[in-house]
Amino acid sequence: MRWLFVWAAQGCIFALSGFVAFLLRFDFGLPQSCLRYFVYALPVWIAVKSVIFQASNLNRWGLRYVTIADVHRIVIANCAGSLLSWAIIVYIAPAGFPRSIYLIDLIISLLGTAGLRVVVRMVAEAIHGGQGIGQEKRTLIYGAGDAGITLLREIRNNPKLAYHVCGFLDDGLDKKGLLISGIEVLAGGDEIKSLVTKHNVAIILIAIPSATGVEMTRILELCHAAGVESKTVPGLGEVVEECGLVGQIREVAVEDLLGRNPVRLEVGRIREVLKGKVVLVTGAAGSIGSELCRQIARFQPAGIVGFEIAESPLFEIDREMKQRFPQIPFYPEIGNVQNRARLDDVLRQYRPTIVYHAAAYKHVPLMETHVFEAVENNVLGTYNLALAATKHGVEDFVLISSDKAVRPTNIMGTTKRVAELILLALQNGRTRYVAVRFGNVLGSNGSVIPIFKKQIAAGGPVTVTHPEMRRFFMTIPEACQLVLQASAVATGGQICVLDMGQPVKIVDLARNLILLSGLKPEKDIKIQFTGMRPGEKLYEELSTLLEDTIPTEHEKVRIFVGNGVPEGNVHRWLDELRDLCAARDTGRLMIALKEIVLDYSPSADLLRRVVEATDHRPHVSVLERPHIGHQAEAPIC
Repeated sequence: MRWLFVWAAQGCIFALSGFVAFLLRFDFGLPQSCLRYFVYALPVWIAVKSVIFQASNLNRWGLRYVTIADVHRIVIANCAGSLLSWAIIVYIAPAGFPRSIYLIDLIISLLGTAGLRVVVRMVAEAIHGGQGIGQEKRTLIYGAGDAGITLLREIRNNPKLAYHVCGFLDDGLDKKGLLISGIEVLAGGDEIKSLVTKHNVAIILIAIPSATGVEMTRILELCHAAGVESKTVPGLGEVVEECGLVGQIREVAVEDLLGRNPVRLEVGRIREVLKGKVVLVTGAAGSIGSELCRQIARFQPAGIVGFEIAESPLFEIDREMKQRFPQIPFYPEIGNVQNRARLDDVLRQYRPTIVYHAAAYKHVPLMETHVFEAVENNVLGTYNLALAATKHGVEDFVLISSDKAVRPTNIMGTTKRVAELILLALQNGRTRYVAVRFGNVLGSNGSVIPIFKKQIAAGGPVTVTHPEMRRFFMTIPEACQLVLQASAVATGGQICVLDMGQPVKIVDLARNLILLSGLKPEKDIKIQFTGMRPGEKLYEELSTLLEDTIPTEHEKVRIFVGNGVPEGNVHRWLDELRDLCAARDTGRLMIALKEIVLDYSPSADLLRRVVEATDHRPHVSVLERPHIGHQAEAPIC
């Protein structure tokens, strides 16, 4: 019925345009002698234009969804119809047909066919726009660019959406006062407060997918200062993966405030590395390990082995993987990287091609009080896995390292640095050993984000160690994607460093999280400074002055290349570290770590505990130990 209506309406327009063209040509007094021309032309115009519009599929389009692209096609169809009609009329009609009628008919036909659709759309929008007025939230769209216009169009086309757009906000001075789709660009963000009051606005939709973290933070603060709710829309990449822009309007997340651009992955290269291979992930139930499993599953491996010491989290990731990726075999294996026999069992059974070693003790203050456990797990456990990997034919071994390995001031960072040196020394041409360094990841277990959220939920205060404390941050998916990218780029015997962007002040992160919770810092939720914890730095670094970076094909991955240290030194270090852990001698263990990592600066808290322990053993000096010699750390150049 809709098709018949469109066809009949267009036929009437074609007939009427021809009739009006004749009337206009002869000043509304059609001579009897020209009537025969009209009789020849009218059937041709109706038939030819109807056929061309049908062939162009113009009769099948919804009238109320006309766009500029549709009008462009209507122009082409009318021109084609007029040209073909002219050729037929010249051939069949008597001589003397007035030529100006062809042009007049084309103009009237074009205005009529395009105008029909525009009128239908206007009526439909007026009808739907009148429905639900009173229940809709009065809305401002922040951003008068492509995303904002697309958002406005979707709001108008969907009568179920509870938004009534009152205007645009945009910081571009050249846009102020413009009418976009009938909606005025009212002002920039600095005038939000007055506009919210003037127009009784309930919500602001932020449609600036390209906004930086600083810009998003400013917009969020302006919205909160105006006492109005704010939400955001995703970038084009998220829209393509999902469906539609309006359906993805969501709360502003802390990730938006970082302003990090989406990762560009060399998908083909990563697929070459992973497709059809068995991959083992240690620490598979942790924040990084579990996301690695999810990301790896996208590249069709032959199977994923999840090696984890924590039973319940391993059970959960096993369920998730089998539900989300039923076509990818997932093998949960309980075990400890400190148990060499268990590692041999698992590697012998599954024969993995690639190992991602994410299992580690990572909490800085906790490791300052558990020195032996940190060394046994992060150093000796890594060495056990590295040896087992080369024994069982693993081709690629990737260590998840940390920015805290650079000029370490804590046990956690020092053990990570020792683990890096071990891998560089073990590079033997069979297994390719690679370490990947990055900073903090948002939302990982025990990181500041979950802690801050719990403190906000409890009514505060939010505790920050120092006003100038800064850290590098990235999201868990981004970190894991770049780990896969780095492992595909590196060739072995290298330390890869991921682009972490600019460091973020922890106190700013705390304030932004309070704002995202709909509260005001210092007024609703207090921020309390508690002092730096043992082993903490004010600033983290990703490379040392002794290291020289080499760019790779990927803009977010750089490589440190060097010879590392002789393998003989590593075996001597490991034997001594193992003995000192067994003897539970903290003082000598610190000295041994200092001789391996020359730029390690032990924390005052740890030194104090060593001195206090020594005072209780007056006959044993910290310095009374076999001298293993000062092995200069080879620069990783």
